[in-house]
Amino acid sequence: MNLELNNKNALVCGSTQGIGKATALALAEEGVNVTLIARNEDKLKAVLAELPSHRNHNYIVADFSNPDELKSKVSKFIEENNGFHILVNNTGGPKGGPIFDAVLDEFENAFTQHLKCNHVLVQTLAPFMKSEHYGRIINVISTSVKQPLDGLGVSNTIRGAVANWSKTMANELGQFGITVNNVLPGATSTERLSQIIRNKSQKSGTSVEDATKAMQNAVPAKRFARPEETADAITFLASARASYINGINLPVDGGRTKSL
Repeated sequence: MNLELNNKNALVCGSTQGIGKATALALAEEGVNVTLIARNEDKLKAVLAELPSHRNHNYIVADFSNPDELKSKVSKFIEENNGFHILVNNTGGPKGGPIFDAVLDEFENAFTQHLKCNHVLVQTLAPFMKSEHYGRIINVISTSVKQPLDGLGVSNTIRGAVANWSKTMANELGQFGITVNNVLPGATSTERLSQIIRNKSQKSGTSVEDATKAMQNAVPAKRFARPEETADAITFLASARASYINGINLPVDGGRTKSL
């Protein structure tokens, strides 16, 4: 299948590791000009070196704890380079723990990094997407949108807010040829998952191996996802072939989520 992505421009957030990096690589393989964005310049340069050299790839150094600075840096990049047809919103998850134990700053920080930054990026990128009558906004969230996950109280709360923001944005931007969709990863082999497993192991007094096996057994596929599997779903949603898919939550979780 020809995804018709050749020479499209994409901004991929959190693209130095995990799902973000896998997505950048997958889009680049389809002929997309990828701009990486994250806060660690050394890691950005390392990923940039892995992308196909015959394309116009680049990176932006930005900290998602400061939405105004993020908007300024991306706006300047667009003025000096090009606009973007594709935006992949992807930010590391909030610290785990019961919601009752969360302090207010945890909610504020997560809301800023996830919802506020997503919002300013859409506002900044949408004018070009409208002019091209082609826009793909994909938000990497979590299956907690459909089924809250134990021990991830702040994340459950913020992810739900992002999902409703996204659905509302999809309704408003659809008329301009812009789709807004959410990909909901399940347990995926990333550093984030390793940290969650270590925390479960410590709290339960079981070994890391046993905690890992218990999580895998909760998935009908009996394994964790590879980041590349989630990246493939994101790449399809970014394509011309997905032009009539808008406003959805797509779990990529091996069947773990119990709800429809």
